[in-house]
Amino acid sequence: MFQKKQYIYSETLGVCKVENIVQLSTGRTEGVPYYVLRPEFEKEKVSYIPVEGHQVVLRELFSEEEARELEQDPRLEQDVKLKAAVDFVLKRERRTDGTGNS
Repeated sequence: MFQKKQYIYSETLGVCKVENIVQLSTGRTEGVPYYVLRPEFEKEKVSYIPVEGHQVVLRELFSEEEARELEQDPRLEQDVKLKAAVDFVLKRERRTDGTGNS
């Protein structure tokens, strides 16, 4: 289960921030937990994805090492969401590497 404020990767949305985890009623059942996801590069959008049984592939955001490996992957040029996610991770790592470089 992902946590609030965590950045994750969605194959359909790209890099997303888990803004909240809420309980929604579906009419048949009450209190089904949903992730409230805000895509990092389309901040005007919000998606509600069920915590369990969702069809969308969600995963933890790539590590710096994974991002560096993906940087060399030829598929990256054809998948703009994946490329944006790799760039996001690498830029974020540069900001937090302790050198003060942006």
